[in-house]
Amino acid sequence: MHVEVVHAAVMLGSVTLSSEAVSHAALSHAAQAHAALGRATLGHAAFRRSALGHTALPGTTAGWWRQLHHWVPIGFVGAISWSVWLVRFALSRVYRPVPVGYMTTTSVVVPSFREDPDILERCLDSWLAENPTEVIVVPDLEDIEVIRLLRARAALDPRVQVLPFAHRGKRSALGYGVRHATQDILVFSDSDTNWVPGLLPAVLAPFKDPKVGGVGTRQNPYLPKTSVWRRVADWMIDVRYLDYVRAQSRAGAVACLSGRTVAYRRSAVLPILVHLEDEFFLGRRCVSGDDGRLTWLVLASGYKTVYQSTARAQSMFPDKARAFLKQRLRWSRNSYRTYLTAIWRGWLWRRPFICQLSVLQIMLTPVTMGFAVTYLIAWVLHPQRLVAVIAVGWLLGGRALRGISHLRERPGDIWLLPLVAVMTIYVALPVKTYAFLTMNRQGWLTRSADQVGGEAQAAASLS
Repeated sequence: MHVEVVHAAVMLGSVTLSSEAVSHAALSHAAQAHAALGRATLGHAAFRRSALGHTALPGTTAGWWRQLHHWVPIGFVGAISWSVWLVRFALSRVYRPVPVGYMTTTSVVVPSFREDPDILERCLDSWLAENPTEVIVVPDLEDIEVIRLLRARAALDPRVQVLPFAHRGKRSALGYGVRHATQDILVFSDSDTNWVPGLLPAVLAPFKDPKVGGVGTRQNPYLPKTSVWRRVADWMIDVRYLDYVRAQSRAGAVACLSGRTVAYRRSAVLPILVHLEDEFFLGRRCVSGDDGRLTWLVLASGYKTVYQSTARAQSMFPDKARAFLKQRLRWSRNSYRTYLTAIWRGWLWRRPFICQLSVLQIMLTPVTMGFAVTYLIAWVLHPQRLVAVIAVGWLLGGRALRGISHLRERPGDIWLLPLVAVMTIYVALPVKTYAFLTMNRQGWLTRSADQVGGEAQAAASLS
């Protein structure tokens, strides 16, 4: 998905080889380096024959073809990647949120497992401030302190319902809460997610269209400046919401409505609830990935899934690298299971083209990034230092361009560019590759029974 480094290699090839001002010695160096790349990556006999003893002169057709032949496959991959990005970026520019106006009754449903009581209380205040009809919190039976806190709040506010439940994963708690909900719209929220004022009327607005079954919100880390890893996450998640999800929303087919805060028609969820609770993948019960699963069940039922940029939520994100990567691993495993299921069942092929394109690019990210990294390494190791500098410059420039929507809002984050570029490569290649190979390993990874709050996400991590 992120192959600006491939683009760098292609552009660099033309810059290095097309200039009439380059000396004959420099051309020999370039030809030898290109031929070496051919031996390492393509193994073509023609490249081996020309590697050391044949330097092509500029201006000759055969010479230009020999130089271009090294880059034709890579140029093709880079052109596709950038074309996909440009299409989604352009579509996102003409996206507009639905104006506030439509209102109806709401049931907020919140599963809570080993949540930090301070975080949960802060988030509960933000939910109640939006004046929902009811707030149903489903804590685990062993969360004694949280249950005590919630019951004290319920005694003061009749909108709060506390339903202690023996969790068998998040999906079971969601199902339990949904069956006790009574209002028209279900608003699911994570227990560590607080709402920015105005979220509820904004998220309800798209339901004016009876064909809309689910509405996603814009989400960011809570207090991102408290950790460099939260700032990196803020950048990366902004790319998704500002450039990718908007394009899918215009077609009425957002491929995954994130469960940190999302709204659904109750009438759309009840008939498919059992398929959310009891999903199996290759014989194993699914634990995480409830949001992607529910999104595709709603799409398969004939509803639209859309995004409302004016409905904003803030979640706790890890402040340590280890937990940051574990979170990305879980998300990647969820994506592979969800999208492979959608492909296998034929759901994807009945969706608009922009949704298909986005899903397929996510699935193929390790492949495209593999091409990119191979040629980045080759150019960085080039004997001419200027070539390596230009290659790295193209890498950083491409990442800055793809993050331009985030940088417009937070220009001070430009200093994070090198770290964001490195983490994008790391997540796209080793993390996603490992996720693909281990996609059926079930578990939450960043939350367990023996710790309070998510890993590196407790209230103390904010100070």
